[in-house]
Amino acid sequence: MTDAHTHSHGRHGEADILDLDAQVLAGHITALTGWLPVQAPPRRIVDLGCGTGTGTFALLDRFPEAHITAVDTSAAHLQRLREKACARGAEGRVRTVQADLDATDWPDLGAPDLVWASASMHHMADPDRALKAVHDLLAPGGLFAVVELSGFPRFLPEAAPEDRPGLEERCHGASDRFHAEHVPHRGADWGPKLTGAGFTVEDERVITVNIDNTDGSRSEAVGAYALGSLRRLRHSVAEALTPEDLAALDRLLDTEGPGSVLRRDDLVVRTERSVWAARRTG
Repeated sequence: MTDAHTHSHGRHGEADILDLDAQVLAGHITALTGWLPVQAPPRRIVDLGCGTGTGTFALLDRFPEAHITAVDTSAAHLQRLREKACARGAEGRVRTVQADLDATDWPDLGAPDLVWASASMHHMADPDRALKAVHDLLAPGGLFAVVELSGFPRFLPEAAPEDRPGLEERCHGASDRFHAEHVPHRGADWGPKLTGAGFTVEDERVITVNIDNTDGSRSEAVGAYALGSLRRLRHSVAEALTPEDLAALDRLLDTEGPGSVLRRDDLVVRTERSVWAARRTG
């Protein structure tokens, strides 16, 4: 096997995974934007940690009169987002800003009616400071939507692969231990943190994702999504796995081998997303 799994952890591979996430989970993302308890259609939106634009374009579709400022640390992600905006004819509605939100001073992001942060808040070095910055940024009465993931999605049946049943669960256990040390805010309860920053939490919910692909209707996209996600998972768990489990994982990731995840017809997408809707009331 090549070192493709290592290369994929770079920005290009990460961008591909973000795009596949948007494609496979499009219906769930649309449902999330439709659920937002906005008091009136927002005209000015900020997407914090926008990646390649999953939230940006879902929000543009949901609020056709809105203009969005998309913020990310990655120039490559922002470039891909701009290309998508041009392809959609929406370049006039999107402004991109490259910024490190852990920096002391944030760039001028205006006074938005809605701030959206999907899978970005747990990366903040000081999330309490970031939440306070969002509170002060929002227009009075504005809404802050925080969307967080429970972890990497799961794709395989419990008895898979046949030579190492339960491999995916063991990988997730190792990943959880790794992220507890290196990304301590992943999986946090953001409700009390939002309240502490001055927000009024109006609603919160957990969205369960369970996409059955056994009929093959999404086989190519789900297969690619599983491959990319498992490659990224390998990056954080390789040292914690037994040699037998690591070899089995590499057989799943070997796109030329008979055990490749791309050859499986029993893939599903199982994950959870938690969302909080918080308002600036003062």
